[in-house]
Amino acid sequence: MIRKTILSLLLLLPALLPAAQPVPGAERTDLYFDGLRGRKVGIMCNHTALVGGVHLVDTLLAAGIDVAVVFAPEHGFRGDADAGEHVKSYTDARTGINVISAYGSSRKPAPAEVARVDVMLFDIQDVGLRFYTYLSSMHYVMESCSEAGVPLIVLDRPNPNGMYVDGPVLDPKHRSFIGMHPIPVVHGMTLGELAGMINGEGWLPGGAQCNLTVVPCAGYTRSTRYELPVKPSPNLPNMRSVYLYPSICFFEATPVSLGRGTDFPFQVYGHPDMKDKGYTFSFTPSPREGAREPLLDGRECYGADLRTEPDNGRVIARGVDLSYVIDAYNALARPARFFNNAFERLAGVDYVRQMIENGHTAWEIKARWADDVRDFKQQRKPYLIYED
Repeated sequence: MIRKTILSLLLLLPALLPAAQPVPGAERTDLYFDGLRGRKVGIMCNHTALVGGVHLVDTLLAAGIDVAVVFAPEHGFRGDADAGEHVKSYTDARTGINVISAYGSSRKPAPAEVARVDVMLFDIQDVGLRFYTYLSSMHYVMESCSEAGVPLIVLDRPNPNGMYVDGPVLDPKHRSFIGMHPIPVVHGMTLGELAGMINGEGWLPGGAQCNLTVVPCAGYTRSTRYELPVKPSPNLPNMRSVYLYPSICFFEATPVSLGRGTDFPFQVYGHPDMKDKGYTFSFTPSPREGAREPLLDGRECYGADLRTEPDNGRVIARGVDLSYVIDAYNALARPARFFNNAFERLAGVDYVRQMIENGHTAWEIKARWADDVRDFKQQRKPYLIYED
């Protein structure tokens, strides 16, 4: 009887223990450190480039590796700049390394600057969306490395929204820094996989090729629920915001607040004129780190509180959910100026705005892009590193 009880407990033990988290490429130092020794190294990274809780730059310096320059993407090297705020070049006080902005007057590292190093590293935590600009920053690093003849090593990290693929596929006429490639809003790939796809599909100018190496994650699959160890940008403070981001970000191109300037950005939406539309929840945006000039600053907004409902499982299952935007659009009596010109850059196509204005439901619009998503999933297969 005792032996049976012990055996039962041993069988239950794996379910009682916390699931092992994947190991990011940066932590697999045995796969890339030797190739950096004796060489001048350039890095594009931000605060998410961690190796066991220590910044990658500090880890490399401690190992005696020559870090010559750091390129800073949107939100800066330390991750504290507002969305869209120009990042200035400077000397990092902690390391004395020159930090060159790749989110200022130019978003592409100058090939002449890249040519000063022997190898480039790229290490930034992505959240798996076409319009999250770290993908575009990686594209420009690949472009500069190709022009300068410098090899690039991408230290891959898990995609916290890698469980599914959804959303309209970008029409090239809407190409911008918040959408450079003909991929869905939620692409279900890591940046390492996308780097291979950019090369393989000839998406660099003139079909150029970057000398690319990807250091893969260990223990990651597309079904993994990866918990981010640090917030990837100032207004994605928790996993709830990361899961809602694919649907809530469309409010960036409307007069409706998505909670910037509150403690719960990308987890609510509202507007002062929605007060008498049956909403009892309210919030008031105010300036703070990462949102120094929030939309509707100081005005009480009435709307929806998504901090707990629907639960994360349903949020993920629904994928790109336009019902929130449609709800606010109808609550504000379908104003002619609800959508601004940035909406097509986010959606990547013309038909989403047109279908909303013509009264179509979120599910009818989702059906419109279903075939494109199916085709993309087939197209991406040669570039996948991880199992589903």
